Amino acid sequence: MEARLRPIYKLWEEGQAPQVVFEVTSKSTRREDMKDKMRLYAQLGVEEYYLYDPTSDYLKPPLVAFQRVGDSFAPMQPDNGEMRLGDLIFLPGEGESPEYVSPRLGLRLALDEENRLQFYSVESGERLLSDFEIGQQAKAAARLADLRTAEVEAEKRAAEQRTAEAEAEAREADLRAAEAEAETRVADLRAAEAEAESARLRAELARLRGSWHKRNAGMRDANPAKLATLRYAPIPCCA
Repeated sequence: MEARLRPIYKLWEEGQAPQVVFEVTSKSTRREDMKDKMRLYAQLGVEEYYLYDPTSDYLKPPLVAFQRVGDSFAPMQPDNGEMRLGDLIFLPGEGESPEYVSPRLGLRLALDEENRLQFYSVESGERLLSDFEIGQQAKAAARLADLRTAEVEAEKRAAEQRTAEAEAEAREADLRAAEAEAETRVADLRAAEAEAESARLRAELARLRGSWHKRNAGMRDANPAKLATLRYAPIPCCA
């Protein structure tokens, strides 16, 4: 049988009776649900039959279960009903709703504090979520995924900003290093120019000193009389 949602179960289309039937019952349908439908379902071969009174209109407790035995239904023993362990007898708490385990579905059926029918996996113990809860859970997961995506994007932008700032600082450091290197080259050039100028001046001073000594030496070697004539020659003047 295909697993799908069915607004109405049409026996002539499905070709077989359902194995498990849940009947939402009320005081106005109690006779039909407890007698006519139960007899019909037994004839059709339904294995498990559950009556659920969501408003506690008449059914006490509001959930009862039946299992087909032969050609009719017999009440199912609640899973949380009376338990015997040797001479000890354990009874359910006062006002405690019965719980049933569906052999065909492999689910545990129980009523919550608000009289809502809940289904639990026998193997895992986890509650089966309703379509609404699944939708809400999916929306919450989507919101969480969006939040995490936004956080990742924010971290990415922050990392990119830090990288850009680091690169800017590196460029600024390179610029300062280039400026310092240029200043060093200028200073070296000025030092070289100063050294060259100092060498030129020293050479000029040496040349002048050599010329002066040479002139003095030449004067010492000249004729003394000529020197005297040169020293004491009268200076002509105007009459």
